[in-house]
Amino acid sequence: MEKAVNNQSPRNTSVFDVNGIPTMGKAVPLGLQHVLAMIVGNVTPAIIIAGVVGLSSSDRTLLVQCAMFIAGIATLLQLYPIGKVGSGLPVIMGVSFAYVPTIIAIGAQYGIAGIFGAQLVGGGVAVLVGIFIKHVRQYFPPLVAGTVVFTIGLSLYPVAINYIAGGVGSATYGSYANWVVALITLSVVLFCNQFTKGYFKLASILMGIVAGYIIAFFFNMVSFAPVAEASWFAAPRPLHFGIEFYPPAILSMVIMYIVNSVQAVGDLSATTVGGMGREVTEKELSGGIIGNGVASIAASLFGGLPTATYSQNVGIVAMTKVVSRFVLGIAAAFILLGGFVPKFGAVMTTIPQSVLGGATITVFAMITMTGIKLIIQDELSGRNMSIVGLAVALGIGITQVPESLALFPDWVMMVFGQSAVVIATIVAFTLNLILPQKTLADEQQERKEMEQEG
Repeated sequence: MEKAVNNQSPRNTSVFDVNGIPTMGKAVPLGLQHVLAMIVGNVTPAIIIAGVVGLSSSDRTLLVQCAMFIAGIATLLQLYPIGKVGSGLPVIMGVSFAYVPTIIAIGAQYGIAGIFGAQLVGGGVAVLVGIFIKHVRQYFPPLVAGTVVFTIGLSLYPVAINYIAGGVGSATYGSYANWVVALITLSVVLFCNQFTKGYFKLASILMGIVAGYIIAFFFNMVSFAPVAEASWFAAPRPLHFGIEFYPPAILSMVIMYIVNSVQAVGDLSATTVGGMGREVTEKELSGGIIGNGVASIAASLFGGLPTATYSQNVGIVAMTKVVSRFVLGIAAAFILLGGFVPKFGAVMTTIPQSVLGGATITVFAMITMTGIKLIIQDELSGRNMSIVGLAVALGIGITQVPESLALFPDWVMMVFGQSAVVIATIVAFTLNLILPQKTLADEQQERKEMEQEG
């Protein structure tokens, strides 16, 4: 008996193994690192949307609380799949900025219930995309996906600038104080990101918000009334915000879910290549997208906004090579805990809008540059430049002059006049299908032949 015990293999405690279970002393700090990297990006969209739809202080806190709850659930589902739902990869999930332009448009037109109705259907579509990802993926090459991501970044800039100025409708909109606080926040983010290492670099946005928050406090821009009103513990309330279905809103959200499902391929691939030294499998891709769709369906019922894989956390995995699901599970537990503590959500809502604007404009800028990086993976032939240029021009142009659609039915205005991302996606996708494939070499050869004929 003793011999058999001695022959037992030792427990796998490696943080560099997906199935490794390190000690809590190692796992907790590494897990908290992931929480610090994602927390601001996770709660900020909820705060932005709450302002757009005019939620009360208590409902604003609840929306932030639900963002944490759903992010924790979605992450655990990815780490530890149930059947075909989940990738089994070391990824962190959270509310995605990519949906913000479309959600703002839906919320302004149909309210918070319209957002969750469209999201429920969109999540269902994401599940279908996950099932058929092998066939869908080919229609969204880097050129198309990059154009969409680039447009998302561009369309978020007005959101950031309005926040920097103090928030639309604020009595102090455009004041010196708002700009000073925002620029200090931005400066700290840039300093931590470019001149520091370790935790400060990874949590540069959080560091900027802390610094901006302190300055804003001395400018009397912080009110703790929501914190005092919030309780210490509360479970998310199903269908508290209601759920309504509007075809134009659903169409817009479905398009976004298809695009972001295909985009998830990039994050999941980066996780396996960067952190695990191998290519992602079709099973992992399918499970990851299905898992996100299921999480989004659940989120629509509980009051959480659409989720996606977090690129900053993918970057941490790729950089540190720490791929233990147990470590990321610890992070998910902390995130989930925030979903049951309303006071945490209330504290997040006390962050002045100018602070959020100063911090998030760097995020939006990086989204734009990520789009450019994707676009240039394909050569910039005349054909490809036409696709990108026309998609962005029509998307940004029409949404900047929405009255150009004034004589069209209301649903046309909703689908095409409010979100540049929807237009850019449709144009890039369509042109990529119908324009003849021509490389730079083909185009140069055509010019030579024309010159010879001339």
